[in-house]
Amino acid sequence: MDLSNLKPAQKSKDSKRLGRGEGSGYGDTAGRGHKGAKSRSGYSKKIGFEGGQMPLQRRVPKFGFHNRARVEYKAINLSTLETLAEKYSLDTIDKAVLIDKGLASKNELIKILGNGSLTKKLTVKADAFSKSAKEAIEAQEGTAEKI
Repeated sequence: MDLSNLKPAQKSKDSKRLGRGEGSGYGDTAGRGHKGAKSRSGYSKKIGFEGGQMPLQRRVPKFGFHNRARVEYKAINLSTLETLAEKYSLDTIDKAVLIDKGLASKNELIKILGNGSLTKKLTVKADAFSKSAKEAIEAQEGTAEKI
């Protein structure tokens, strides 16, 4: 390396020096143009802004009721619990087992539904149970525990 090979660092010269006099080419309005919102200090474009045109979010019709307090459950049937218990020879099925086997994620609430039948005594721990699922579990002398 010698003095003939020296170059400025990459992108060090690319920046425009704004508002530093007419001779720089970026004095006066500092590259912002004349008037309008973009020329003002503190300007920030709102999300979905379409230059004054009615934004798509407001143009599209909305209908129906959306309950913000709705609680979503991951539904798991008794038939699934039966196959899980047989395959891995389990007698207790809880949220950790279902997450480990890939049937639910850690943030989901789990509800056991009564589709299918049980032939094994199981202890099932979940966030909610349907009436038929609870009856079917207790008919096999198992327990249905709400978390």
